[in-house]
Amino acid sequence: MTTDLATCPNCNAALSSALLNQPDFAPCPSCGKPVQVEVFPALFQPVRPGQTGEQLLIETEASCFYHPQKRAVLPCDGCGRFLCALCDCELAGQHLCPTCLETGKRKGKLKNLQNQRTLYDGIALGLAAFPLIIPFFTIITAPMALFVALRHWKSPGSLVRRSKVRFVVAIVLALAQLIGWGVLAFYLITEMRRNG
Repeated sequence: MTTDLATCPNCNAALSSALLNQPDFAPCPSCGKPVQVEVFPALFQPVRPGQTGEQLLIETEASCFYHPQKRAVLPCDGCGRFLCALCDCELAGQHLCPTCLETGKRKGKLKNLQNQRTLYDGIALGLAAFPLIIPFFTIITAPMALFVALRHWKSPGSLVRRSKVRFVVAIVLALAQLIGWGVLAFYLITEMRRNG
């Protein structure tokens, strides 16, 4: 089943409901670019003809904080505001309102909602490549680059899928630098023995 509400940002082709709210990126059926689309659960609720959402059935029922004309289905676990099915954002078993979700995202309080990650592959590559301008620093940075690359090999990468090429290049450069320092040390020791 395809929906016109969710489209590929690259080619604007309608995406099937099987591609929505998936934990990983999936290729667009039209252009093949990796996409990940998160939509409100209300998109999947069946709509009967003439239905306009959860209306207040009785005047004494609780209404949604954001949509006063709609019946509340549950309270927000963050602030306690009553929410309709449209405003309910479920995240790791918690039901949050849009305001608490945005506040948690901004303050970094929601551990399951990530909007940034440390790019350890870039750090390792930087430690291995940039000190090549002044080679004497490589004796310090090469082991650091090797440590970062091996320590964070399985750490979550970028929010946008990237390969491990940066890690591999950092490891190769760091090993080449360490081998170079080893060869230089061996050469200096043999020269000292020869002259001494």
